Amino acid sequence: MTEFGDRVAIVTGGSRGIGKALSLALASRGTAVVVAAKTMESGGRLPGSVPDTVREIEARGGRALGLRCDVRSEADLKNVVDRTLERFGRVDILINNAGAMWIQPVEGTPQKRFDLVTSINWRAPFLLAHHCIPEMRRRKWGHIVNMSPPLELAVLEHVGGKVAYMASKLNATLLTFGLARELAGDGIACNSIWPRTLIGTLAAQNLGLGDPEDWRTEDIVVDATMAVLEQDPASLSGNALFDDDILARFKGIEDLSRYRAVPDREPTPMTWERWDRVTEQAREKYFAAMMAADPSSASNLPKDA
Repeated sequence: MTEFGDRVAIVTGGSRGIGKALSLALASRGTAVVVAAKTMESGGRLPGSVPDTVREIEARGGRALGLRCDVRSEADLKNVVDRTLERFGRVDILINNAGAMWIQPVEGTPQKRFDLVTSINWRAPFLLAHHCIPEMRRRKWGHIVNMSPPLELAVLEHVGGKVAYMASKLNATLLTFGLARELAGDGIACNSIWPRTLIGTLAAQNLGLGDPEDWRTEDIVVDATMAVLEQDPASLSGNALFDDDILARFKGIEDLSRYRAVPDREPTPMTWERWDRVTEQAREKYFAAMMAADPSSASNLPKDA
């Protein structure tokens, strides 16, 4: 069982949502948390900022360091690790939580959107692991967590219409499997965690992914991640795990009603077929909103839209 009190964690995307909740959960267990995200000022388009998270941690008696980090920038990523070591002298836990979503077909995906999801969902976890591993290996202990789905043959039939996003997330899972092999015997674990249902994040709400009765709250991902981090890194590595399976396996939790976004509605588990339907509905909402804002944009829509 992990003793969190003397550990140091880096959490990307820690200004809001799951990243913020994970930062608070780690701090509540005594871990010093480095909150790395792009938003440094409150009052923007989305709620939350790095200083907001740091203030909440410190108000609860925790230790935190807030750093501006655009995870698309290797210089920013290296700076996060360097500043972590300068301030706390170690890094034990890396949670690659920052994510970007673009659920359009190839024809409707300009390079900047392709680069966005690739840089945030796949390249950043790779580079942060690259910079953190030497210190973890020196101490013969570490946990790396990627937020990415299990690799299943069935997924190959459900990549269309969202190729850039799916490729970026599946590459993060390949990173998990590859790192587990490379770090075997070093006391460093790498695992992927993925929700069984949609989660009611701001991203899901803004993109129109499902309805509230389809969602669980962010707490289930936080509790599942903490359950993984509690395990001995030498005994749990190289897995792509669903949140509900983690809670059943390590915490004995079978009743998940506490995580419902709508208290009297149990969300339907996500399948790849259902994911296709949900993303298609979100695309329709996106195009409807774009047409309402600019009717002339119809000429730029993919032909199958």
